[in-house]
Amino acid sequence: MSLPQVGSTVQDGSYLQVLSLKLSEGVSKALAQPAGSTTTGESLNGRRPIPAGRGREFGSLIAIELNALHDNPHLRKAVLRSLQRPLSALLTNLSNNLLRLLSSPEFLNPPAPTIQAPDPNPTQAHALSFATLAGELLEVFDELELGLDTDVRGDGLKSTREGLLSVTTRVIHPLVAGIRAELTTLVEALESPAPTSAPKPATSSKVAVTQHPSVITLQAVVPIYARALMRYFSTTPTQSHLASLEISVVWRALVALAHRTPSQLTPPSSPNLALVGVKKGRPVGNTPPTTPPSTRFILKLPPSRPPSPPTLHPVMPPIVSDARAVCDLLSSLPRPADDRERTRLAREAVSDACGGLKALLRLMESVQTSTTHSTEDLSRELGTLTADLPTLIALPVLLNAYVFTGDKGGPRSVPSILGLPEERYRRECLAGFGRAEECTAAVGQRVLDVLSNQPGLSSDPVAEAVVCWLKSEITPTPTD
Repeated sequence: MSLPQVGSTVQDGSYLQVLSLKLSEGVSKALAQPAGSTTTGESLNGRRPIPAGRGREFGSLIAIELNALHDNPHLRKAVLRSLQRPLSALLTNLSNNLLRLLSSPEFLNPPAPTIQAPDPNPTQAHALSFATLAGELLEVFDELELGLDTDVRGDGLKSTREGLLSVTTRVIHPLVAGIRAELTTLVEALESPAPTSAPKPATSSKVAVTQHPSVITLQAVVPIYARALMRYFSTTPTQSHLASLEISVVWRALVALAHRTPSQLTPPSSPNLALVGVKKGRPVGNTPPTTPPSTRFILKLPPSRPPSPPTLHPVMPPIVSDARAVCDLLSSLPRPADDRERTRLAREAVSDACGGLKALLRLMESVQTSTTHSTEDLSRELGTLTADLPTLIALPVLLNAYVFTGDKGGPRSVPSILGLPEERYRRECLAGFGRAEECTAAVGQRVLDVLSNQPGLSSDPVAEAVVCWLKSEITPTPTD
């Protein structure tokens, strides 16, 4: 937001008194009931929510006064002291209004938007309007660098900043918690294969693809959640929590998809291929044969080249289509803004997380289609495919695709190799991106120790390629 600049301000003896009146009037305007008739979807006790933009309008008034006083530090300090009373009145008003709304049972009814109720109810709409006003004012605080000094001799607005931030979190966090819970439940269910009775949507492919029930539900609710999140996080000071939400959901999806058992990924060494383009034989029946046309008895010359063999296309297992759908859906969620330093870093963190989901999809597709069998070439190929993917996410996929296959005692989970309970391994090693990276070396070395005692692996080039890949993943990269 571009704050207004003013070259000069009338500064006589009554300036501070006039300014106090202007600021008090600004607070009243910010909280005033908007003109116009109420609508059923937003009316609460005959009142409408405060429209967006009121916080920016009041913040603009503050910015005009402060920007005009760069050359007068003493008067600027006096203005900052004058700000404290009207801002305190504004904060008290917001807190009192929120107290009634947040204690209402309607505030979390429903806890997350649904297909039947995609828009906020009146109680939620009013609470969100107060949070938006506080967030807009926080944007001005960020632009003017107000309330950042912990020194009591500073601007004295640190408590006001904290109070405004509290208003936003008290409203947004409970509403987002409902969306987080629903998304987490859906993506965690992806770890189990779809039941055979799952619905099969129509596709253009001749081979029907069975979608997971969670994917079908996500396709219905993610657009609704995306619109809700755009409304919840309409101001930049709140968007770090948006990044936290999306990174958490993406991580849960990575863990679930990587640990699906059985994954049904089969390398082309034992191809799972669909024959496409083969003409069907003539149906057998009791109808007598028809007289062949006369052209059938004409001598035909051989064609200039032999007919092309029927085309073989690899049939992707359901986990690949599920991963692709989840990747597309989660990538469609709104992300933090990229026009401010703080939110730009949050946006990059979300992009990196989604990049990991895309990398997992590419890895699964490659496992299904790659014809590389040389140990050195396959190891190099795996290193490229997993460059943007946490090692502990790629590890179960590669172990069960190349090492512990059906005829080699598979599938086996990483916790069983480590000798740990599944729940403990998930809790201690797969709590998030950072924790997984911290545990990579210890887990990888233990898996290598077990694989070194596995009979027959050294004679299997693809299994040996996974061993070489894992060694390179846990070897520290030399730094300059």
